[in-house]
Amino acid sequence: MTRLRTWARGTWAVPVVSGVLILLSFALQHLAGGAWNAAVAPQWWIDAGEHAHTAASTFTLADVAMLAAAAVAGYRILLQAARALTARVIGIDLLVSVAALGAVVIGNFWESAAVTFLFAVGHALESATLTKTRSALAELVAVAPDTAVVLRDGAQVHVPAGQVQVGETVLVKNGAKVPVDGIVLDGTGALEEASITGESIPVEKSAQDQVFAGTVSRGGFLQVTATGIGADTTLARIIHRVEEAQDAKARTQAFIDRFSSWYTPAVMVLALVAGLVTQDVVLALTLLVIGCPGALVISIPVAIVAGIGRAARNGILIKGGEFLETAARISAVAVDKTGTLTEGRPELTDVVVLSPTMDRRDVLRWAAAAEAGSEHPLARPILDTARAEGVGAVGLPGSVTPVPGKGIVSVVDGQRVLIGNAALLEQYGVVDEVGAGRQAHELAAAGRTPMIIALGGTVIGVVAVADQVRTDAAAMVRGLHEAGVRKVVMLTGDTRLVAEAMGEVTGIEEIHASLLPEDKLEAVARLQTEGHTVAMVGDGVNDAPALATADIGVAMGAAGSAVAVETADIALMGDNLLKLPEAISLARRTAAVMRQNITIALVTVVLLLAGVFGGGVTMSIGMLVHEASVLVVILNAMRLLRTRQGTTRASRSQRMAPQAVVADAV
Repeated sequence: MTRLRTWARGTWAVPVVSGVLILLSFALQHLAGGAWNAAVAPQWWIDAGEHAHTAASTFTLADVAMLAAAAVAGYRILLQAARALTARVIGIDLLVSVAALGAVVIGNFWESAAVTFLFAVGHALESATLTKTRSALAELVAVAPDTAVVLRDGAQVHVPAGQVQVGETVLVKNGAKVPVDGIVLDGTGALEEASITGESIPVEKSAQDQVFAGTVSRGGFLQVTATGIGADTTLARIIHRVEEAQDAKARTQAFIDRFSSWYTPAVMVLALVAGLVTQDVVLALTLLVIGCPGALVISIPVAIVAGIGRAARNGILIKGGEFLETAARISAVAVDKTGTLTEGRPELTDVVVLSPTMDRRDVLRWAAAAEAGSEHPLARPILDTARAEGVGAVGLPGSVTPVPGKGIVSVVDGQRVLIGNAALLEQYGVVDEVGAGRQAHELAAAGRTPMIIALGGTVIGVVAVADQVRTDAAAMVRGLHEAGVRKVVMLTGDTRLVAEAMGEVTGIEEIHASLLPEDKLEAVARLQTEGHTVAMVGDGVNDAPALATADIGVAMGAAGSAVAVETADIALMGDNLLKLPEAISLARRTAAVMRQNITIALVTVVLLLAGVFGGGVTMSIGMLVHEASVLVVILNAMRLLRTRQGTTRASRSQRMAPQAVVADAV
């Protein structure tokens, strides 16, 4: 009984019951001699006039069954139309309701039942196929873990995932889902992170590595300290973002909605005028049916839902339909270097001693002491190397003054220490008498980032750091061009020599080096004035102004950043650069599907109108073609959910990509 009630509330109950009643009506009409006919019509119906059904004085059981079919299929449509009218909205439901009621009034019960039945079937099929287009979101929800194994008082306790407390130790065994975001406390294992990053290859995890809820252990045993639970997990944020994005309207969709708000009343006026001029009520009602803009209204949102869902399944979060449309027009991509084109893990490669009174350890010690209070990414490799060689900084410098684009000035033990480029020395009046500039030039030409160190007014040495170029950087540049991007530009604070070394490796031809954050903003604005739709890829810190100015801001490796997931126009959850051309290619395909759907919808209406005025298109045929057009645009959008082979080719290119070492400037 419960199952029957569930089915009755389902999408298919109404069209099934209506269809059975239509078949029953045909069966009753087919029975010989009209033996089943009974005069059940009230006198008011018989007196309705010459348009009464078959102009007869009898109202058959077949008619009753057909009317019942129309009522079963049409009552929800009529209710929706009434609700829309109370909100001062003239929608598709009103057109169908007027047409169906009009058909009943003129005694055309079959057309009324056919129109409402087909509309109900179309609605059920639309719901089913739209659910399919939202399958990516359903898959994300499905991977959310239900239970967790928590270590409490030395014992393993099974609890609902939502009841884990931040700071508790969670055990992740082979084959289990990770129930929380956290940091690996102990153990090793391999996690499949496809639900987060879109990459199906398991990632090795060990102590201090970050793990995400919804990922699956494919081997090993991990003890994880919970840092995010429930709605605070990366998976929950992704689900929330995809929900919002799929419901957000694109500019084209907003235009179509405005167009429909005027188009639907216009169809009603056209039908009324046509009926009055031709004195043909059937023609007027048929115009109402074939004028339904259903395919047009649904053409855009179904494509957006499918496109954003496909992207989310691949580890690409797009903020909404508007940004999807904008991404389809991207013609220029500006990329930061450090952490985007490079791994973002620079290492100290050179310590050049230029003072006769000092050795390597002395130069390294002063460099580390100066950088101890710096927040710059290049401070870390200097500090790590100094610590490893036993000359790490003790305490903090007296003061640290960043000089944007040049370096830093620190006070250590009462002495001023400069660490940066030649422009920093010049600003503070330090004369280079030992060839530090020449040494820095040679190191930069080799693809390393040099930093000159001056103690007081004397240059004592040069240190250099380098960062590994991502293996997929060159493949990304090629992929962007294949996706239709005309220009790829590197924006970096590093020196031109280092940037050009990177350009040779990655294939980026236009390079803007030695830039301050505001210079990057100006570079993006300049591209826009040239007519480009610009995407900016950066780390969101030094590049924040440029990211905000660009038409599309792209965040790399956003899985570990709640802010990036919520704020980036496009968030690439993993560190795979090939996701960027994939995102742009998908956006272009989605925009193409949107255009195709609009064309299908409009051509269908024009052909139906021609068929009505030319003869041959009835109400039922018009509704059948209308619903078919709705399904065609939905099925066309569902093509976006298919996996393409381009990713496989890109992966091969990634394995063949060359490597180099470069890093960003101080």
